[in-house]
Amino acid sequence: MNLRSRRVVSLALALGFIAVLAGHLASQTTTPVPLTVLSKDGRRQLALTLVGDQEFVGVDDLATFFQLTTREDALGALTVSYKGRSIVLTVDQPLASVAGRLVALPAPSTRAGRRWLVPVEFIPRALTLVYDTKLDLRKPSHLLVMGDLRVPRVTVRYDLLSPGARLTIDATPRATSTVGQDSERLTIKFDADALDIANPPLAAPGPQSLVQAVRVLDAVTLTVDLGPRNAGFRATSQPVDTTMRLTIDVAEAAPQVPLPPAAPAAPAPVAPPEAPPALGPAVATIRTVAIDPGHGGMDEGAKGANGTKEKDVTLAVARRVKAALETRLGIRVLLTRDDDRDLLVDDRTAVANNNKADLFISLHLNTSRRAPVAGASIYYAAFDRRAEDTANAAARIERVPVVGGGTRDIELTAWDLAQTRHLDQSRSFATVLEEQLRDHVPLAAKSVDRAPLAVLKSANMPAVLVEMGFLTNADQETAVIGNDFQTTFVQALSDAIVKYRDSLAGAAR
Repeated sequence: MNLRSRRVVSLALALGFIAVLAGHLASQTTTPVPLTVLSKDGRRQLALTLVGDQEFVGVDDLATFFQLTTREDALGALTVSYKGRSIVLTVDQPLASVAGRLVALPAPSTRAGRRWLVPVEFIPRALTLVYDTKLDLRKPSHLLVMGDLRVPRVTVRYDLLSPGARLTIDATPRATSTVGQDSERLTIKFDADALDIANPPLAAPGPQSLVQAVRVLDAVTLTVDLGPRNAGFRATSQPVDTTMRLTIDVAEAAPQVPLPPAAPAAPAPVAPPEAPPALGPAVATIRTVAIDPGHGGMDEGAKGANGTKEKDVTLAVARRVKAALETRLGIRVLLTRDDDRDLLVDDRTAVANNNKADLFISLHLNTSRRAPVAGASIYYAAFDRRAEDTANAAARIERVPVVGGGTRDIELTAWDLAQTRHLDQSRSFATVLEEQLRDHVPLAAKSVDRAPLAVLKSANMPAVLVEMGFLTNADQETAVIGNDFQTTFVQALSDAIVKYRDSLAGAAR
């Protein structure tokens, strides 16, 4: 072999060695964030191994955690068993055989020395099929939940308002929470066993922000550090699909503008003291509206000949109303339900009362034994004279303590008589709404009326119930599910709220 040939062979061997070394180094594993296993017995850590870009877990570690038995046969297959149920793995194959059923894995099983490694997805795809406890892998959070623990995913969003700021905290599936305050810090405690949340939940908005930090305090509690310019907060909760949304609005204190130094002036004659000016009433406005989509869940409400269900139409229109009012008017809108679920009458009113809504509107569709009957109608609550007298007699003043010391007087009224104090305003809004609907939406012969409706009696604010039409009328059944009718109805309702709000402001001046 000549010198040139020997050099070519040497170069080839060197390149081959480098390729083998590179492959060997690429196959070397690194240690990623471990998997946190949550169970009724507490928290444990399960080590993971990174091979390429995939996270793997040792079968021996799984066997220890989940009381599995393993057996490797002469052909190189590994059998993983739990209480007589088995999973068969083959090295370098991205499959697992579970009771004869093939389950795909994102990467082949592999070996590191004498250890078998499987992709972490082996747990929810294969192990859960033989295990007798629910296994919920939350891979982005490196979390594995064992059993029926309540571990909602919690997300936090921070938005600047003008003025003020808003924290929106979503818990999915729904988990209620309580908000407490200690000086400039809020604590949010969730009714859960643990939280699936990033840490920190929110990047620090900055030292001058109304919200300076959100941190995890313990397994079920967050803390919110408020900035020095905050002037208080308001917290409200509302279900949104499968999520419970907590909204915390933080008010901003008005800046202190120093007064310019006064120029010296000649002494003025002393005048008799004047009486302080009388304080006029605050200008009334509408900040929060509660929209109640009638019926829901097992209670379908009215049903049209073509299968249209009242519960579906009321929810669709309510969602449109919410979007329109929030987008066009900047009004906060609460839906008593945002999905197809059962809801008690008192719970509907409670959403409005507990969130101090300024207006309550319940949406429905009507039925009649006479098919030609059609048209929308608006109702406000009716009480007999005895009930109104009872409400006036039962109302009482009670002195209660307030945060920061001192007391204040509040007037207490029976729950089912709360509407008696708002009947005049309810009738006024019903009249305004009828005016806006006329010439845009077909109206019934008697379009505004009183009725002893349970959903209105407990509303502690002006409240109406709107029957948008009759599902037993074929033409109206077709119309109410159409875009034209719903758009026109929502526009008329928005206009009525604006007109009513303006009338309140004018009366308060």
